[in-house]
Amino acid sequence: MKPNFAQMSTKELRAYVLAHREDIEALEILFSRRTPDSQAIIYPSMFTEDGQPIQENIRIIEEAIAQRVQQENNHQDE
Repeated sequence: MKPNFAQMSTKELRAYVLAHREDIEALEILFSRRTPDSQAIIYPSMFTEDGQPIQENIRIIEEAIAQRVQQENNHQDE
């Protein structure tokens, strides 16, 4: 008997999918929970086409990662 995917948190569902990669239904539900493209944040490239780092873009992405980590930590504390 399959678990109730609708009642699983995204974290639980992700763990289930990693353990049961052949379960297409679980994959479809997990994919349906993703952020819509209209809400996705697109970050600038960190490197030029010839492979040179773009320091300003790297700084922007590092700040975004730090903010996301802080949000996750705050969420876990609740």
